[in-house]
Amino acid sequence: MIVVIGELNVDMIVSGTDVMPEWNREKLVDSFELALGSSSAITACALAGLGCEVQMISVVGADQFGDYCLEQLRSKGVRTDYIRRDPNVQTGVTVSLSTPKDRGLLTYMGSINAVTPEHIPADLLTQARHVHFGSFYLQDGMRAHWSGIFRFVREHGATTSFDTGWDVRNEWHREQIHALIPDTDLFIPSEDELLRIYDIAALDQVWSLLPDNRQGVAVKRGARGAVWSSGPSEELLAVNAFDIVPVDTTGAGDSFNAGLIYGYLAGKRGEELLLFANACGALATQAIGGVGRVSSVQDVEAFRSARDLR
Repeated sequence: MIVVIGELNVDMIVSGTDVMPEWNREKLVDSFELALGSSSAITACALAGLGCEVQMISVVGADQFGDYCLEQLRSKGVRTDYIRRDPNVQTGVTVSLSTPKDRGLLTYMGSINAVTPEHIPADLLTQARHVHFGSFYLQDGMRAHWSGIFRFVREHGATTSFDTGWDVRNEWHREQIHALIPDTDLFIPSEDELLRIYDIAALDQVWSLLPDNRQGVAVKRGARGAVWSSGPSEELLAVNAFDIVPVDTTGAGDSFNAGLIYGYLAGKRGEELLLFANACGALATQAIGGVGRVSSVQDVEAFRSARDLR
């Protein structure tokens, strides 16, 4: 069983080639979708699509958007036994302005930062094979507790992973991230996030700054693929992205996370692991919304066979 601890929200996705608002002007866009959002939830759904048993821990409001989040998770095969309904908060909402090349996000926090250690039963963690969380910077109630949780689950034989997300407050918490990495089997930031965390200008400067006792670091580079590092004595591994035209990039990095976790637990390593994760991320861009397309292992393998790398 994989346990995902994290935020839940709905995504309101506005898509088109020009979605940038202008004051006192009205624009027409190509499409609008309501979808399940949040890094943690999208990763959970993508893992379930790959055939994993996934239990999610989260908090939503006792409102229609909370109902929607639960319905969407269940429809994708994610178990929701440990998702709490809180009548005192509204479920979080993110407005995603999405183009074929990139996206911008506007988020109302609501319940997004409501998860705290009291929501996480220790007996569930002892049953986990792997524990993952997303959105380090949005989960305010958990930030001080991840190191203790990761050490606990690793002592009980599970592996761990996390994705930072973007720090909207521009604080970046380098010391906390740095201290958490040695207890993390799969650290999965984007390149832009990693450069901000370590306050550097280029990716090749980061490797000497990361902890020497790190486990695995997979850096997502979007259309430029991904890079893997498993320690200062190991050679860096880089793979290119697949040659595709994205429909919507929402959730691509979270689906990459799922592919990396699934592949790692299945024994994939090196180039095979990164290519599988890249394929999961690429497939997610072929539909609107982070869970608009949830791929099976067979889907991923067929995609890899049919597509070339950039």
